[in-house]
Amino acid sequence: MKFKAALLHVIVIISTVLGGLGSARAESLQIVGFGDSLMAGYQLPQNESYTAQLEAALKAKGIDVTITNAGVSGDTTSAGLARLDWSIPDGTQGVILELGANDALRGISPDQTEKNLDAMLARLKERNIPVVLAGMLAPPNLGKDYQDRFNSIYPRLSQKYGVPLYPFFLDGVVTQANLQLEDGMHPNAKGIAVIVERSLPTIESFIKSLPAHR
Repeated sequence: MKFKAALLHVIVIISTVLGGLGSARAESLQIVGFGDSLMAGYQLPQNESYTAQLEAALKAKGIDVTITNAGVSGDTTSAGLARLDWSIPDGTQGVILELGANDALRGISPDQTEKNLDAMLARLKERNIPVVLAGMLAPPNLGKDYQDRFNSIYPRLSQKYGVPLYPFFLDGVVTQANLQLEDGMHPNAKGIAVIVERSLPTIESFIKSLPAHR
């Protein structure tokens, strides 16, 4: 994404985070969706993004939650690590961590991807912010060795930090042209709805386990 558009995403994140935390009811759970274009809702209206549709689905189940969209299109795990602290403010009660797709697309070493994700999980643990990890799978054109090394990152980190894992964020969408934008990479609004439906049990269980929800 061009620099100007990326900068706009950053501005939106700051205003949404600060505004959302200030205006939400005190008893509303404060969750941050932290990720790349898949979280940001690339080329979609804000109300059709993953965070917006997930928040609506949870509220329909009677769960009072505010999910702030802290997704930035084009982010790698390195970029995510660099902005972690200011993108996830104090008062956040849970994080949905979705990063790594751009690392795979760029062929970044899985060792580096794991190192960055590990550092993010360690930092959030240090801040006592619970995390649910959204996994990613490497595309097959990168070869079996790369796939094996990359795909094992998320289960390993989930086990290391004792955080719940949704194994593949694009499950049910990645091979379905009718659920994707014309670029064949990003989900459209219907695709996001599928992701929400499939990830909802994991996210709902995560939220119900939060100390603030008890």
